[in-house]
Amino acid sequence: MSSPKKTITINIEPKTQTTQKNEKIFNRIITFIVFCLLAVGIGIITGGLDALFGIVLLKVTYIRENNPFWFIPFLAAAGLLIYYIYDRFGKETQNGMSLLFDRARNKRSEIKLRLIPFVTLSTWITHLFGGSAGREGVAVQIGGTLGSFTARNIHLENKNSVRILTITGMAAGFGGLFRTPIAAVFFATEVLSAGYLEVTALLPALIASYTASTVSGYLGLEKFTVSSDITFTIDYHTFLPFCIAAVSFGIVGGGFALLLRFTKKLFAKILKNPYIHIASAGAIISLFSLLLYCGRYSGLGTNLINASFRDGEVYYWDFALKFLFTIITIAAGFQGGEVTPLFSIGATLGAVIAALTGMPVVLFAALGYVAVFGAATNTLIAPMFIGAEVFGYQYMPFFFAACVIAYIFNGDNSIYTKQRSTHGSHSMLKINK
Repeated sequence: MSSPKKTITINIEPKTQTTQKNEKIFNRIITFIVFCLLAVGIGIITGGLDALFGIVLLKVTYIRENNPFWFIPFLAAAGLLIYYIYDRFGKETQNGMSLLFDRARNKRSEIKLRLIPFVTLSTWITHLFGGSAGREGVAVQIGGTLGSFTARNIHLENKNSVRILTITGMAAGFGGLFRTPIAAVFFATEVLSAGYLEVTALLPALIASYTASTVSGYLGLEKFTVSSDITFTIDYHTFLPFCIAAVSFGIVGGGFALLLRFTKKLFAKILKNPYIHIASAGAIISLFSLLLYCGRYSGLGTNLINASFRDGEVYYWDFALKFLFTIITIAAGFQGGEVTPLFSIGATLGAVIAALTGMPVVLFAALGYVAVFGAATNTLIAPMFIGAEVFGYQYMPFFFAACVIAYIFNGDNSIYTKQRSTHGSHSMLKINK
């Protein structure tokens, strides 16, 4: 008689809740280590490209400033060339910053790397021939495109990887160009949605920003700083002038964003052919640039910034004319960005208000420098740290107060049309984790 067969039963205990939690924490740590390593690579490449772009741009500006009649009259032709390049080879890459906003929200699958040479070359052309434009758009697009490319080709088990790496690249671009790494981190993490802060991207953005700033500095891109020793307190003598200035900065910054959006729509409606559109605007800019102080309002506006902080001649109407020239240039389709012109608009406006009220010119110019930028971009924290990193942390309380007031009075407008809004309510700050 055969003996009964023996069966072996193996009991596999299900993972305990503690084990699952530990694995989740471990995976999160590994993922963030990978993000940080990728941030270093993005920062190195972006910092190098920022340095190349920024140094060439300064040389281009020097050439134009010393030979205005050789270049400014041909801005219309330059505009035709820029649009032809985009129309023939670039296609959707001319949408610039809007591509980054859509990519960060997973509304598009990729951003073509060819955006980088197109936006770089077209910005050099814009500045060489006297367009009134900035440079941050190029830097942020360079970094954001590299971040997007990294996310597309290195698949991470994180649903927010595209958003995090795109923001990381944007921070690297801003930090590498302006060499204000802390401000760059907050700009990249708060610009996508007004009133929201992307905390998940803070650490990789910080690493990429500092890396890019270090690399671009090592390669010879200088940082703009202003050293001053001003004693200022807000009391019953200074309170009213300070508030008038801060409110003015908010109105001017918000007004800039509002008028820019309106002018873009107006140009598209009146001049539907884009070639006529950009050529006509280029001709108008050329004519008035030469008539009004022979190119004073062309380019970045660093000449006006230097005049505001280094005892140069600042006219009462400088901020208004730079305001108008920049809006027409950008609305017409020329490339570059708006931030440095906004710095110059704010600095000259601050200097004028200081002269009219008897306040310290350098301090009020610094307040305008940061607050008009904050109001126009609808950001709050970034402009405070730009002020601290450029002018000194000892003035941080004044930057804080001026930026808060300007933020309240900007009408919830932004130069970035794809920026999500809190629908007029600046009272909420949501931190996305």
